[in-house]
This record gives sequence, C-alpha cells and structure tokens, in this order.
Amino acid sequence: MESTFAVIAEPSRRAILSLLASSEQTVGDIEEKLKLSQPSVSKHLRVLREAGFVEARVDAQRRVYRIRPEPLAEIDAWLEPFRRFWSGHLDALESHLDRIDQTETAPGKKERKR
Repeated sequence: MESTFAVIAEPSRRAILSLLASSEQTVGDIEEKLKLSQPSVSKHLRVLREAGFVEARVDAQRRVYRIRPEPLAEIDAWLEPFRRFWSGHLDALESHLDRIDQTETAPGKKERKR
C-alpha cells in the first residue's frame, strides 16, 4: 500500500480527486473530462480506492465514484504548520500595504494606482 503522499503525488490522481471533490463521476465521465484512456482511469481509481480516497457505488450497470474525505485529514494535519507560517506572513504584508496606502493617500499626496 502506497503512502497518502505517494498516492496524491501522481498528477492524474490529483486531477481525478479534484473532479470528485465537486461531484460524483463515472469512469466514462472522468475519461471524457480528463482526456485519459479507460484503462488509465481504472488503474488510478483502483489505487485511489485501495488507499481509501474514493469509494464506488453501483448504479445499474456502471460504477459511480465519490471522494472519501477521511484520508485527506493526514494531508491537512501535515499542512497546518505551513498555514500558520504563511498566514502570519500574509497578515504582515497586508499591514504593510495598508500603511503604504495610508501614507500615499494622506492630504497633499497623490493616490497610488494599482
């Protein structure tokens, strides 16, 4: 069994997960939208299913796939320290830009164009 990060390292699998994040899809839907062959889509769905990222339900003669969010929790937990890092830096940048705007729009100053 591949690690969570190894599973999502493959670009086609990430594309499939992105599609499934918005709605359930059949293999045919995924083939058409991603311009991948049926064997390729099936191979990637098998890996995603075995890793717990997706599940399938039978609808007449076809399988409809949907995302399972639980495995994404590992990725979310790994990203948390980076969010805090970037959040602090982005807040500081926003404060700096606000100070620049206030200085440049003070009476007697020309307004900065963006």
